[in-house]
Amino acid sequence: MEISAPGLAAPGPHGLTAPDGSRDVFTAARRAFWIRSEGATASSDPSDSPSSSRSLLSRLVEEEYGAGGGGGHHGGRAPATAQDVAVARLRKRVRRGGTPGPEECVRLVAAGDGARGAVFEAWPEVVRRYGGFRAAHALRSGFRGARDPETTAMLLHLAAAADLRPIPGESILRLSQGRSRRVRHAAWRLLARYGRRWENRLRTAEPEDAYERLLLEALRHERRAVARHSLPSSGLVVAQSMLMGPFDRPGEGLSGGLSVLLDSVGEALASTDGIAGVLTVVTACRPDLEDDRVLLRRRSPGHWILRLPLDRDRPAGPQEFGEHREALAWWATTLLSALGRPLDVLHVRYADDGSLALAEAARRVGAGLVFTATPDPHRQMSERLDHPDADPDLVRLDLHRVFLADRLADRADRVVGIAGRGGTAELLHHFPQLARGHRTRPLSAPPEGVAPYVPTPGTLERCGSLIDTIRGKTGSAGEPGRTVLLSVGRLHLVKQQDVLVRAWIESGCHRESVLVLVGGSTRAPDRQESLIRDRIDAATLGNREAREHLLLVPALSNADVRSLERTLTDPAHGFRARYVCPSAKEEFGLALLEAMEAGMVVAGPERGGVPHYLDDGINGLLLDTSTSHALGLGLRRLLDLEDEAAEAMARRAQHLVRTTYSASAMAQALAGHYADVAAGGRRGR
Repeated sequence: MEISAPGLAAPGPHGLTAPDGSRDVFTAARRAFWIRSEGATASSDPSDSPSSSRSLLSRLVEEEYGAGGGGGHHGGRAPATAQDVAVARLRKRVRRGGTPGPEECVRLVAAGDGARGAVFEAWPEVVRRYGGFRAAHALRSGFRGARDPETTAMLLHLAAAADLRPIPGESILRLSQGRSRRVRHAAWRLLARYGRRWENRLRTAEPEDAYERLLLEALRHERRAVARHSLPSSGLVVAQSMLMGPFDRPGEGLSGGLSVLLDSVGEALASTDGIAGVLTVVTACRPDLEDDRVLLRRRSPGHWILRLPLDRDRPAGPQEFGEHREALAWWATTLLSALGRPLDVLHVRYADDGSLALAEAARRVGAGLVFTATPDPHRQMSERLDHPDADPDLVRLDLHRVFLADRLADRADRVVGIAGRGGTAELLHHFPQLARGHRTRPLSAPPEGVAPYVPTPGTLERCGSLIDTIRGKTGSAGEPGRTVLLSVGRLHLVKQQDVLVRAWIESGCHRESVLVLVGGSTRAPDRQESLIRDRIDAATLGNREAREHLLLVPALSNADVRSLERTLTDPAHGFRARYVCPSAKEEFGLALLEAMEAGMVVAGPERGGVPHYLDDGINGLLLDTSTSHALGLGLRRLLDLEDEAAEAMARRAQHLVRTTYSASAMAQALAGHYADVAAGGRRGR
């Protein structure tokens, strides 16, 4: 889908108000900033908002996007600190194309992870512009003043990234023998660049676990970082990233629809003309590495999984990748350089530090970069955070994520979107710098899609007991059967399974339906999963009927989910079933599409990308998921659908998915983008 983007002077398709009708300070500030960046005069400034004197968000937005510096460190629960202001001003300078001096960067390293992310992003240009001598001198001063392991580790990373030698090898050796793992690993990586004499000292280091063994082996060149596979010399080698959660266990932890999407698209791309091979880049934590030290494994013909070691006991979330940003960039650079042939294009899909690390690795290995931009967390910034009681840590985190999205868009050779109700209009509203296109071409939103359903051996047997359990809850023989409400997704606050359960009970729908929630891990639930389970338990406390007709099912494989959906819609099994997605928003909603493809009548959130393909009352229902009351009204509407109307909606939905939203169509569209980027990159290099 290609669109002609409006200019910045246009008012924007969504206005400058938050969903509650108040002024959207954040969106107005970004729009004014980019207008000024193009030399025009902004009609408003974020300081015009009456909330500017009351919230931390508006204070920092004023510093980061305003025409000038703000006054005072006012705020709500926590006032803006001097470090907050310094980080905001650094981001503003980088957005405008400025390059901070190395001394400023080194000072900000101690200001927290948001500052370190901005410094990481700016550092290559800092060294290029000001030279290695000045950068090394600044790092040397930083080492003298470092007071904590995080600062020391970051300074070591900056030195290694630019091949600088700011302090003597003996000092690096001492740091490499310390107790802090982050400092030790960063010192090892820098010591390996100090020449053979110091590299040989690494041979005496004793690894504590599989992560350190792999790291030392890579630095000592004792074994190939990845085993060579036969990649064809002709055609493109492309990589796609899925760094959060277990790739093979969608629905557990942070792993969700993206792992299913990339698995099917990877398979489809591998068989697309012009594509020689596809790498899906994932992370592997310490326990995973103890079980399996192989970092590159063939998944299917033309499709490989590349595992980046992660020095953690469990997968990282978006807010935790900052601790591993520099290490991930090093691992990705090292492993991609060892493939036996160059990587042509890397595609990242999240605005987080993990994606920034991979973007930096793409720069180092000379690969093109594609970024899928989404208006998350942009669309809810003012609504959630522009008030005096907003959590200051959330304010800082989301401003950091928005900065990362801007930098990824700036680094990328091609930016693509996910189409919403108005195509890419909402995306352009929140990324005003893309309003006239990206690198002279209109913004594109390639269609996303699902793979054809292929039955796998053992699926019916694995799902048999679950089907029997559901049947036992729908009613006794001779009684009208309860409707089955199915919802599939990782247990997470944004997925709102707890809100769904409250809505189900408050609306009385629990008296005539069985609610089946599929998702989450029972082996090692993360914090969000445990929180959602606790909230569900609290919502059903004292309600015996609700507890008897609520079924919590741990995450199933994608094949088992799709088999379950087909069984529930098969008239031979006698179920009356509906599918509901209660998320606060969905950028696309792959699970919804899969339910539609299976022939289920579905209901999904009106916020996000779902309205792009779900037409209310025609091929499904759109839900207001902002409150449990509003969601309950939608559930009642879903349950009250006459069977004939529901079947007609389901048929139209199934036809749409099978004719328009396929993984192969998505692969074809992406392959065209990758070919363009690779050709442009070769010309540029």
